[in-house]
Amino acid sequence: MATTQDIEESAAGATPDPVAAKGTPSHMTPLTGSALVLGTIALSLATFMNVLDTSIANVSIPAIAGDLGVSSSQGTWVITSFGVANAIAVPLTGFVTQRFGAVKVFLTSILLFTLFSFLCGQAPSIEILILFRVLQGASAGPMIPLSQTLLLSSYRPQRAGMAIAMWSMTTLIAPIMGPLLGGWITDNISWPWIFYINVPVGLLAAAVTASIYLRRETPIRKLPIDWTGLGLLVIWVGSLQIMLDKGQELDWFSSPVIIALSAAAVVGFVLFLIWELYDDHPVVDLSLFKIPTFTLGTIMLALAYGMFFGSLVLLPLWLQEFIGYTATDAGEVLAWVGLFALVLSPIIGRYLPVLDSRWVTTFSFVVFALVFYMRSQFTTGDSYWEYSIPTVIQGVATATFFIPLLGIILGGLPPHRIAAASGLSNFARITAGSFGTSIYTTWWTNRADLHHEQLVSHIYTGSPVLEPMLHGMQAQGFTQEQSLAVINRLIDQQAYTIAVDDMFRLSAWLFIALIALVWLIKPSKSSAGGDAAAGAH
Repeated sequence: MATTQDIEESAAGATPDPVAAKGTPSHMTPLTGSALVLGTIALSLATFMNVLDTSIANVSIPAIAGDLGVSSSQGTWVITSFGVANAIAVPLTGFVTQRFGAVKVFLTSILLFTLFSFLCGQAPSIEILILFRVLQGASAGPMIPLSQTLLLSSYRPQRAGMAIAMWSMTTLIAPIMGPLLGGWITDNISWPWIFYINVPVGLLAAAVTASIYLRRETPIRKLPIDWTGLGLLVIWVGSLQIMLDKGQELDWFSSPVIIALSAAAVVGFVLFLIWELYDDHPVVDLSLFKIPTFTLGTIMLALAYGMFFGSLVLLPLWLQEFIGYTATDAGEVLAWVGLFALVLSPIIGRYLPVLDSRWVTTFSFVVFALVFYMRSQFTTGDSYWEYSIPTVIQGVATATFFIPLLGIILGGLPPHRIAAASGLSNFARITAGSFGTSIYTTWWTNRADLHHEQLVSHIYTGSPVLEPMLHGMQAQGFTQEQSLAVINRLIDQQAYTIAVDDMFRLSAWLFIALIALVWLIKPSKSSAGGDAAAGAH
């Protein structure tokens, strides 16, 4: 073990601590000095680029569809194809890492992601674009879990909380920056540049990562490939993701396509579960769920992220459709979350090792509940800042959300299981985000229909509310039909606003309920710090 003096003396240099390195494999030796700084930046850039691409194309679909001569519904496959391929690839991270090495897999993922990003911008048709988005999503799969793994192995155990803080900032800010940046690029340049911007970032991240991490490759085990498990994973995850992405568009279970997809997802999942539990070399290590802290941490991460991401989709949708905000204006409202998230994340990362992660997570959930309660009071007449203040406060919640939960999930795991655990927990997070989006948008529409019926019941011939409005509008030159259309639009606006308030109020109560899960975890003073690092060292 290195003494305090040894660690302090090595911190000024760019090479690993020689004392710490004695008897320690090179991939487990903490980095110091400029190597640590550059390594952190490179890994964070790769993660930011990856997460950004999950949402940057959302606001560009009309432009993409128009340029390629297809309908908007066909254009949405640009989003769906990436999500499906990414969701399939993420849980495979542990397997491919053991077979080829974490650094080689990570570098290959960055380079392939960069290549396919360029080819997406060059695509001459929607079919070619979807093909390259599938390949881009598949190559992106291992990047996020392995960036966690490599980052934790780069830091001393006492500073693992700081490592997770740096990593979490990119995963929280990128989904919010995606629509804002995508809208600006589409409006001011052209949609292919939402893909081209990945090229310089990817090449830079790959070059720096190679220069620092190639000599820190992890051990390799030539495991047989579980082709059956891989095939079942593709079937059930692919079916589930397509069902969630297209369910609202196809009116859910009234569509035979959705019924077939849900049947394939359920049957595929059951067979996959049975096969993986009994196979000698499973493609996904489900035995991780035997660890209580991993299981509870993953469940909390998935549920909380599902609500976080669902609201991330719902809020700008409501602002644009019923309040009259542009995509850029709506993106600005969401962007305020970065204010406190960027400022507080390093502070939380530094001091979390001496705190009880359960209290930090509880605080985060309480603040999330407060934010959603404030949003449940929204009206159509609120100002920009009345919409934005809850998002500013949400930055406090996000800064105290990812860091302790990731520490709980990865804490105490042996080095060879970190990549698999990170891949599995990130798969749960991504899938929960898809569920959150589908549930939020579907329930929002259903609640709006209910409120519309209730509001319309007050509109009838001779109504003291309706008649003066009709007379006033007709006096201004509106026809009877035009007047009724305007009134129906006003009713829609109020119905969807009441419905969005309902969804935010429900979210507030669900975050309060999540606190009960937090206290099922055994007490630990360093869940996000030393424990997480212990698994990586």
